[in-house]
Amino acid sequence: MKYYLIVGEASGDLHASHLMTALKAEDPQADFRFFGGDLMAAVGGTMVKHYKELAYMGFIPVLLHLRTIFANMKRCKEDIVAWNPDVVILVDYPGFNLNIAKFVHFETQIPVFYYISPKIWAWKEYRIKNIKRDVDELFSILPFEVEFFEEKHRYPIHYVGNPTVDEVAAYQKAHPKNPEAFLADNNLEDKPVIALLAGSRKQEIKDNLHGLEEMSDMLKAASAFPDYQLVLAGAPGIAPEYYKQYVGQAKVKIIFDQTYRLLQHAEAALVTSGTATLETALFRVPQVVCYYTPIGKVVSFLRRHILKVKFISLVNLIANREVVKELVADTMTVGNMQSELKKLIEDQEYKDRMLAEYEYMADRLGPAGAPQHAARKMLELLKK
Repeated sequence: MKYYLIVGEASGDLHASHLMTALKAEDPQADFRFFGGDLMAAVGGTMVKHYKELAYMGFIPVLLHLRTIFANMKRCKEDIVAWNPDVVILVDYPGFNLNIAKFVHFETQIPVFYYISPKIWAWKEYRIKNIKRDVDELFSILPFEVEFFEEKHRYPIHYVGNPTVDEVAAYQKAHPKNPEAFLADNNLEDKPVIALLAGSRKQEIKDNLHGLEEMSDMLKAASAFPDYQLVLAGAPGIAPEYYKQYVGQAKVKIIFDQTYRLLQHAEAALVTSGTATLETALFRVPQVVCYYTPIGKVVSFLRRHILKVKFISLVNLIANREVVKELVADTMTVGNMQSELKKLIEDQEYKDRMLAEYEYMADRLGPAGAPQHAARKMLELLKK
């Protein structure tokens, strides 16, 4: 069969590449064409555009590149019609992909599958109308989305498991824990590690690491434990110099392309929101979630009155209760972070309770095998 896939960022490239590998295993004749990235290209098929030509974040960059965005959209629509695939598979990236879904639904007979559904439970819930109308089958990687789509909106979906479970399990199998090698390879001291995961985008890193004085609140809080060493996970594609302008005088080591290895050897972690909170939990590292915003009080108000969700971290959302402490906006203070870190390091009962809750969360996610489950279900539906 012919599969046309569209992703708009690095995480989509990763998840789509695993899905393509799984589709190939089920369908040896699989032919791929895509708007994607290097990982997808390594699996095989034809890349029409690299996602880096699509990925504009934030209001101003989008405005400045509107002509390019519309040109890419037009090219994508024309290419789908010309190639006439058996299915179009959209991966996350809703701003672009829901527009494509509408076009494919109205202008062709090609079925539209959505892998990794848009997070409309948090923001822009009105998009459900478009999804119901334009998306034939939706494949979810978050268990709480089943209730949201099926019970609240009467829209049946397929929960296939979470690919982060696969990625962490595969890493742990291939890389047994080796503290001595980890410390030696990175010129670290012989001290337990507090991991700092400050985000993957420049603005996020700047907000979480930037301090008004010589050191950010996040680094100040973590520096209060001299028996521990601070290790910051450098995001791929971000130069070391970018971090150095924000870490100031803090005694912190920055290591690149080793986030999983860092989590494997950490005793505790300060983590910004996003997939990193889930990865930290799956490595069973006690954590506190910290997310800085420049207008803290406004954001706190919006969280209470506008946003649709009780939590911001995936760990708490999946468990549907507070597993890890979330210090967001005006609650992300040095005092609050220090107090929470102290509990994670010194209070064994508190730590054990969090680790037990991680097990509950992992049970809700289900076993590894998300791409394989998705691929089998997709083929079953296409052969109907």
